Amino acid sequence: MNALNTGLAREMRDALSDAESDDSVQVIVITGAGDRAFSAGADIGEIETLSALGARDFALTAQSLTTYMERIRKPIIAKVNGFCLGGGHELAMSCDFRIASEKASFGQPEINLAIIPGMGGTQRLTRLVGKTKAMEMDMLGEPISAAEAYRLGLVNKVVPAEDLDKAVDELVQKLLSKSVAALGLVKLAINNGIDMDLDRALCYEAECFGSALATEDAKEGTRAFIEKRKPQFKGR
Repeated sequence: MNALNTGLAREMRDALSDAESDDSVQVIVITGAGDRAFSAGADIGEIETLSALGARDFALTAQSLTTYMERIRKPIIAKVNGFCLGGGHELAMSCDFRIASEKASFGQPEINLAIIPGMGGTQRLTRLVGKTKAMEMDMLGEPISAAEAYRLGLVNKVVPAEDLDKAVDELVQKLLSKSVAALGLVKLAINNGIDMDLDRALCYEAECFGSALATEDAKEGTRAFIEKRKPQFKGR
């Protein structure tokens, strides 16, 4: 069920670092092996053995992965093909897009084991769906359907299971038609600005806007618009 443990978190961090530094990679897609689960959560066998200090370190290691995902200046898509629970749900929430199969379910069931989320399930979830629903999901530990996740704004799109590959491929192609440099700046502006007060966030947006206009891609994009042709972006 694609359980998350410390070793996997480090392996994912390394793989994402490689993807970030590889100029041939413009979009990153994360999914679960098989068709039953994106990830059903953390490895309970590992968690059971942890002391309070060990549990804190486990959470911080996992959080370093999810925080890193938000800072990578390339779009990341979660392709959710089944159970998306606990740490798996927290991992998906750190992605920029979430495309789900109708068979997918989402939730934070940790409370049923007398523990709480440790990878962002109290913080990112609240920012995505609001305090009221986050309290409900975290305190009751009951999963929600893909349709409900879409209604809440937790996922971008829900499709039949047989159409999931196609839906993700279509999104990838749309993103590939954009400048990865500009996409990265949008990601920075939103993820960093969301926790600032509005005045500071608007100043930060202006800085990102200036950075975007200084790129070769911006010059190509504006020139192509004036010349009525398709732009040829280089990602810089």
